[in-house]
Amino acid sequence: MKALMFGWEFPPHILGGLGTASYGLTKGMAMQPDMKITFCIPKPWGDEDQSFLKIIGVCNVPIVWRDVDMNYVRERLGKYMDPQKYYDYRDHIYADFSYRHVNDLGCMEFSGRYPGNLLEEINNYSIVAGVIARTEQYDVIHAHDWLTYPAGMHAKNISGKPLVIHVHATDYDRSRGNVNPSVYAIEKDGMDKADHILTVSNLTRLTVIEKYHQDPSKVTTIHNAVEPLSPEILAIQDRKGVKDKIITFLGRITMQKGPEYFVEAAAKVLSKAPYARFVMAGSGDMMDKMIRLVASRKISDRFHFTGFMKGKQVYEILKASDVYVMPSVSEPFGISPLEAMQCGVPTIISKQSGCAEILDYAIKVDFWDIEAMADAMYSIITYPAMHEFLQVEGKKEVDNIKWEYAGQKVRRIYEQVMNK
Repeated sequence: MKALMFGWEFPPHILGGLGTASYGLTKGMAMQPDMKITFCIPKPWGDEDQSFLKIIGVCNVPIVWRDVDMNYVRERLGKYMDPQKYYDYRDHIYADFSYRHVNDLGCMEFSGRYPGNLLEEINNYSIVAGVIARTEQYDVIHAHDWLTYPAGMHAKNISGKPLVIHVHATDYDRSRGNVNPSVYAIEKDGMDKADHILTVSNLTRLTVIEKYHQDPSKVTTIHNAVEPLSPEILAIQDRKGVKDKIITFLGRITMQKGPEYFVEAAAKVLSKAPYARFVMAGSGDMMDKMIRLVASRKISDRFHFTGFMKGKQVYEILKASDVYVMPSVSEPFGISPLEAMQCGVPTIISKQSGCAEILDYAIKVDFWDIEAMADAMYSIITYPAMHEFLQVEGKKEVDNIKWEYAGQKVRRIYEQVMNK
């Protein structure tokens, strides 16, 4: 079985949960002896782990013949398009991409991030996907998140192979319902054209069915999982015998993640437990607002902003924590609580998160219920028996949530769409 996957990020260069999930799922699927995965990303950096898959950098795929003078091409593009110089331009879904992003090797240039011209990069990615679709061997196409749906659709149009799209989040999650029409249109088009839709939780599945008007029989939930801890991570020392108790928020500081509820709950906890410390690890467009909110609540001396963290840094902060909190307003899944529980950190999550569907040994509260959140924080740092119970049982639980099992479920979906 050969799968052609389109993604946007891949460890160690990640900016969110999409890259972590892409890595875990592909590694879990690769445990099937006959599974071969080709994974495309806009711009690889050269240090990605390719021991279990093949990575194609979309930025390295020429879309014009290498012997063409690119200065000549740019000069003439405004007047006409010579079909002899391009790979089947007539088949491209979008004809309005900018050739100023074509370098002297005839390849598209990509930032490898989420730039201001993101929609343009998505469009250009879909065009290069047409070249990849003609040159690679595969049985099924798998597109991860809305950024790659146009690429998946183009590959399907060219090859006739079935398309599976993977919904890691929707714009309803990111915007608290104030959706971007352009993003919604791309999401809806991808869902309509896909042969099957995978969602990371039943919460997301319901959004896909109700908000994007998809046939329930076409949508399957496959929950995310967590990678086993590496020896390097296991070697990180826990905090022991420290009087101050550390309660941590780790994630993007954005509207979706509910950081303001964490701050308000922190203020309530500190009124009863002045020895507590709070960490907000991450970055995002609400960072300045949160700093001002912390100052207004007069808890700045007990509150720490670390900025964006990744890789080993994430586990260092988790292992230094006594409690982990994810107060997301709308979280399609949320891998970070699983990572915290792996490290033996008692965890509080919002009921509005996908991972709440599979975790029994995390405390669940409504994101808006600041009183309940504060009570849970205070109880864990105050009662050692409660802390130990959640620590031990939580770790046992997540150690049995494996990407290998998720990969087996994806394989069954592949077989289903191929047999139609």
